[in-house]
Amino acid sequence: MQKKNIGLGLLTLLALAVLLAFLCSSPIIQDEHYHNFSDKRTMFFIPNFWNVVSNLPFLLVGLMGVFRLKLSGSSKIYYRLFFASIALVSIGSGYYHYNPNSQTLVWDRLPMTLGFMALFALIISEFINEKIGRLLFVPFLIFGLLSILIWVIYSDLRCYAVVQFFPIVAIPIILLFFESRYTLTSRYWFVFLFYALAKVFEYYDSAIYNSLVFLSGHTLKHLAASLSIFVLYATLQNRQKIDFGS
Repeated sequence: MQKKNIGLGLLTLLALAVLLAFLCSSPIIQDEHYHNFSDKRTMFFIPNFWNVVSNLPFLLVGLMGVFRLKLSGSSKIYYRLFFASIALVSIGSGYYHYNPNSQTLVWDRLPMTLGFMALFALIISEFINEKIGRLLFVPFLIFGLLSILIWVIYSDLRCYAVVQFFPIVAIPIILLFFESRYTLTSRYWFVFLFYALAKVFEYYDSAIYNSLVFLSGHTLKHLAASLSIFVLYATLQNRQKIDFGS
């Protein structure tokens, strides 16, 4: 119980810190240089070929999660919605990278944001409280949608930054201080690791492309992020529920 209380305290402090940073910061404007990816090669009449086709693994693992994931109980619908958003990431991101600009970027970020929020609610449901996690599922999706609408209408990315930042810090705290009702929870660290690696690849897009020549950091970002989702899929497919009463 003391471990859980420490975890709840850290999550509360994190939420307050993020809220304070949000209130004290100025609106964040989309940097138009963001669309200037290093690999612009056209292949098979597809511009930015590798950044486009590297989204296909998202579609594959998303469809696997929707149609092949073996789950019982009411949690099935929540996970299927999550994997559906991952499949849509493939379409939205592929569309964006075919013609990178701030207008097409909306369709890249929208399903990705819904996926972030859905997964965060599912982690809360599994590790902290099942009922609370399910109650938060729809409000989290609404907040993710609003973060995109606020960016589009007011040119302010602060809410979207919260969607990106808060779960990536909160989830490791949850993994450390709370216990799941299922086995194989150590694999969640690999889910987190591959996603963190994806962010590193994204940051060093040009440096990696200049070194490898045949692939850019952004292409590797897509592959690492989709691998993260595949590890999650495999974990959900093979885990067992723990009987704490035995």
